[in-house]
Amino acid sequence: MAIWFAVPGKPASKGGLDVMPDMDGASAETRPGLERAVTIVESTAAATETQVRGHWVRSRLADVGLSGDLTSVAAVKALRGAEPGLSLPAAVQLRDDAVAHPE
Repeated sequence: MAIWFAVPGKPASKGGLDVMPDMDGASAETRPGLERAVTIVESTAAATETQVRGHWVRSRLADVGLSGDLTSVAAVKALRGAEPGLSLPAAVQLRDDAVAHPE
């Protein structure tokens, strides 16, 4: 059984692969999990990088309990608190990505 995962924005010749599940050899126990994995990979591959970053930001902010206004200074501060290595410009850009792509 082989499952190939997509690398968004990368052609196959550069290391990107098509999503090509081969479920024929999957057992009844593993098949539902493999199907779910393929669904996740396909939805992520279809998303733009900005959308993926926006989703990540909202996830990290939710992890630290921020559910307020994403455009606030508090959102940038909370994101930097959740990810201490994040520079201020990077945090602002990531926050802007989340604002630009609401879920």
